[in-house]
Amino acid sequence: MTDVARAQFIATVVRTQHAVAALLAGNAEPEKELWSRRDDITLANPSGGFRRGWADVEAGLDLAASGFAGGRSCTFEEVAVEAGTDIGYVFELERFQSEQTEGRGVTAGALRAVMIFRMEHNDWKLVHRQADTLTERTT
Repeated sequence: MTDVARAQFIATVVRTQHAVAALLAGNAEPEKELWSRRDDITLANPSGGFRRGWADVEAGLDLAASGFAGGRSCTFEEVAVEAGTDIGYVFELERFQSEQTEGRGVTAGALRAVMIFRMEHNDWKLVHRQADTLTERTT
């Protein structure tokens, strides 16, 4: 991978991190812009189950954002990042605090997230995101 291509992929990862922070503030639109619209995309949020295809993924993003009223903090720790010419991935830890809707108070959490990207029309697009609760290693 050229230095320019790697820089473009890293810029996409950073855009994704900003989009995740926006979602945790109740706005799913920035993250929606990053996703492929193909039928093979998949989303597995920490709330369980999975979604497949753009209509289902979009509904899942809207549902996730609907529980948050405002983000307080969101930090990312990249564990692994790699990209080829048309496929890339990132594995990161996401820690956040956010206001919940309906006056339910503040929620805080830590997630393990894996995102897979595909090059489509000279732009990196998300094709898969799986996030689950980060628990400390026991051994």
